[in-house]
Amino acid sequence: MISSAFAQTNVENKVDSLLNDYTGSNPGAALMVIQNGNVVLEKSYGLADIQTAEKVSAATNFRLASVTKQFTAQAILKLIYEGKLNFNTTLTDIWSDFPEYGKAITIKHILTHTSGLIDYESLIPDTATIQVKDKDVLNMMMLVDSVYFSPGEFFRYSNTGFAILAMMVEKITGISFGDYLNGNIFAPLEMSGTIAFENGINKVVNRAFGNVRTDSGWVKKDQSLTSAVLGDGGIYSSTNDLYKWDQSLYTDKIIPFTMKKESFTRQSLNNGEVFDYGYGWRLTNLNGKEVVYHTGSTIGGRTIIYRIPEKQLTIIFLTNRDEGDTLLIAETIAGYYLE
Repeated sequence: MISSAFAQTNVENKVDSLLNDYTGSNPGAALMVIQNGNVVLEKSYGLADIQTAEKVSAATNFRLASVTKQFTAQAILKLIYEGKLNFNTTLTDIWSDFPEYGKAITIKHILTHTSGLIDYESLIPDTATIQVKDKDVLNMMMLVDSVYFSPGEFFRYSNTGFAILAMMVEKITGISFGDYLNGNIFAPLEMSGTIAFENGINKVVNRAFGNVRTDSGWVKKDQSLTSAVLGDGGIYSSTNDLYKWDQSLYTDKIIPFTMKKESFTRQSLNNGEVFDYGYGWRLTNLNGKEVVYHTGSTIGGRTIIYRIPEKQLTIIFLTNRDEGDTLLIAETIAGYYLE
């Protein structure tokens, strides 16, 4: 029989080989593998800041990009649980001056990317130099008079929708989205290093700065015109903090576990067609096991949380470079442990 220690060493060697490109003076990565509540592998590679040569650690905070959407979704679900919203609340219920098309768009449409809302990225002028914020996205939607399709007709991934959800949180609670996340999710879970980053308002400690590869090597490039939008991708966190988030998803912390299970459930279109998305989570399977996950992609960064609840197995992989197939990497590492 192969000893567990030998098997773990074998897996670790495979992982190191898989992630060799992230080592040394390259932009790096933080990896955590969680199994049955225990951290069975924690590895850090490369640099958090290529200018200062600060190394990545399990406490390094990376911009999560679209991995943020699961937090935005849970914030909305908490307000629904508290009776301050419901899945059928429409945009015109929240903002009475919202354009006519908002009467048909519900919170559930937005959570499941079936709203048909126009992509705000397509509305940013080519001459723009000032970063867009969530309130700007809302204002853009106030000025348009159409949608891509009737709500519920198709699935179309929408960053716009999640920026609108962030503004909905602010409208309902009267506090900023970042403060709401901190007081209602991050602090209760003791995710002390995790924040929704707002330049000039707060600061990311132990920050990983983004990078892009050029013909002459890596260049630090951390922000774009859309990097200040919080609801769709503005949270920074570490593998240490995301461990606490992952474990909370098996419990009634923040919201009941039954609501979390619904977040991990495939939704359907108006015609009954089922698609692979819940509330802020993508859905797939690996070796016959159900997987709930989300990737994030931003200028200078790629991230993923990849969970197989049946096996209580989670892969958290955070990077500060604009390349790398994080889904393939997470699937490969998960495969090592399923073996």
